[in-house]
Amino acid sequence: MHEIPMDAFLFQTVLPFLFSALIVILITIGAEKLGTKAGGILGTMPSTIIIAFYFIAHNKGVQFASEAVAVVPAELAINLLFLFVFALLVHRSGTLALISSFIVWIGLSSIVYTIHLNNIYISLFIYIITLFITFIILEYKQQIHSSEKVHVHYTPKKILLRGILAGVIISISVLLSNINAVLSGIFSVFPAILTSTMIIQYREHGAAFASGMAKSMVFGISSVACYATCIHFFYPLYGVLTGSLLAFIISFLLTMVLYQLRSKIR
Repeated sequence: MHEIPMDAFLFQTVLPFLFSALIVILITIGAEKLGTKAGGILGTMPSTIIIAFYFIAHNKGVQFASEAVAVVPAELAINLLFLFVFALLVHRSGTLALISSFIVWIGLSSIVYTIHLNNIYISLFIYIITLFITFIILEYKQQIHSSEKVHVHYTPKKILLRGILAGVIISISVLLSNINAVLSGIFSVFPAILTSTMIIQYREHGAAFASGMAKSMVFGISSVACYATCIHFFYPLYGVLTGSLLAFIISFLLTMVLYQLRSKIR
């Protein structure tokens, strides 16, 4: 019987599960304590992509990881559309919004995979255009408002369920990521945290809160695109650990800028 090496099991399953569970717990509590503006922006800081690409580089090499991450900004553009569709439809039905979002994600991700997009500059261009269009429509045409903080009685069961939901989804996405360069990039930013966060916020606080959270995540997800772009160039130059650290610092600084700009949005 073929046994899975302990380090592979650790990086494919255990760490993604634990780390993503913690992140979603912090995101949802943060949004409830601080409001959707702060929660959505802070909640889209690079998280699971760090573990995903550390594992990819560890298993396939730095060059493979650098090539794989080139598709990530374009895939994040699809994640923006995932959030965009959810925000538009969640007032009609949470189920309809989630199903429609995944139909859009699957369809567009299939196109990205088919054309084998591996140019970081084209990928970034797609991201920037999509960010501009989706945010402008949500902010000015649909006029989706952010929500203020809400008061929630936390129980160990509620927090544990949040973590398990996110951990399972993200562990599956990381397990699927190490197939080929383009698929690795696509699945490394599978909208797992987005999905679990939207479900939790919709079920507990309703459509208005969930749509406000989705809009803030559209605004804040640029820090992940920044991280992906940085490691594309930094991994070959500085290696995985130093490259990851430098990329995280730069993306963190961008997150702080976006956080300061949060008062400019509804």
